Amino acid sequence: MASIEVDSLTKTYGETVGVESLSFSVERGEIFGFLGPNGAGKTTTIRTILGLIAPTAGNVRVFDASVRDRSALTATKADIGYVPAEIGFPEDVTGTELLDYHAAVKGDSRRGELLERFSPPLERPIREYSSGNAQQLAIIQAFMHDPALVVLDEPTSGLDPLKQEQFNEFLRAERDRGTTIFFSSHVLSEVRHVCDRVGILRNGSLVALESMETLLDGGGKRVHVQTATGDPTPFETLDGAFDVTTVGSSIRCTYAGPYDRLLATLADCSVQEIEIREPPLEDIFMHFYGDGDTEATNV
Repeated sequence: MASIEVDSLTKTYGETVGVESLSFSVERGEIFGFLGPNGAGKTTTIRTILGLIAPTAGNVRVFDASVRDRSALTATKADIGYVPAEIGFPEDVTGTELLDYHAAVKGDSRRGELLERFSPPLERPIREYSSGNAQQLAIIQAFMHDPALVVLDEPTSGLDPLKQEQFNEFLRAERDRGTTIFFSSHVLSEVRHVCDRVGILRNGSLVALESMETLLDGGGKRVHVQTATGDPTPFETLDGAFDVTTVGSSIRCTYAGPYDRLLATLADCSVQEIEIREPPLEDIFMHFYGDGDTEATNV
């Protein structure tokens, strides 16, 4: 049974479409990346998954509980953690008081373990917190009751690079122990490093649903070759090579064919230097947004 099943989900706000006919599933024990710019429909989808808003059409099931069944979903929420994009903790309480409150509601069996990894100043009022400390507190409250599913909406906002990497390592460890992570973000580098599969939204519709490996492979390899002659002809005629450019004796191209064909071509080119690397995830992402149509209401 999947952790999340989204079935033909549509949500409208008057004449504004949040998402339309959206269908996908999130398997247990995977980190599922949910990508798209502001206005693509990420927040609408998350709010529906959590039962905060009702679908206009279609349905969402979380651990087989329909979001249209309020009593079943309420029982299921005890096994869900959530880090919102905008944290709204009460500012007059301390970090300890906030965690104590959440512990009384849902438990805190992992609080001590998490505090060894994340270190917000618990004794201070939250109004004195930096954005990074508030984010760490939100992460602790989301995971401390050991939920089976955690929904993360831009979870590294405010974290310094070291804490971001520690958090990414933590997520990979959580996946390995069976926790399902729904990871909504526009920070493509961290999505690449932690996610198993990715769904890409555009204007409320799913335009890609792939494993991270397949998504990267589909973008081809970036090949940079320094040759004795700088003749681009072998690459211009190589099946699977495109965007061939030449500067002096330096040749660059994107290659999406089998390696043996590329190596056979390189063997005839008097290669002096060569670099072959995966494409930046940003390039793949812009494949779906290349016409600049990224403006929409933030829903």
